[in-house]
Amino acid sequence: MSEATLVQHNPTAHRYEAVVDGFLSVCEYEVVADRMIFTHTLVPPELRGRGIAELLVRAALAEARASGRKVVPTCSYVAKFIERHQEYQDLVA
Repeated sequence: MSEATLVQHNPTAHRYEAVVDGFLSVCEYEVVADRMIFTHTLVPPELRGRGIAELLVRAALAEARASGRKVVPTCSYVAKFIERHQEYQDLVA
């Protein structure tokens, strides 16, 4: 399972998505000015423990960095992820 084939950005719905085994996982956000506010990450119980949330968040943070946006991790998963991965801490608004 690679990030490139798994994660899709759905800008209309303001989320990053991955469909695995017929189940939808999402990392949702809102854009306010130059900030991406991460509001919710959801992986169905059937898919947990497979690293899908991490792939979603890495893709979202990579796009935030590429677009020059700061991030506001109101989602507890995204906040913990950034806390554990020093390379993303410079993105926090």
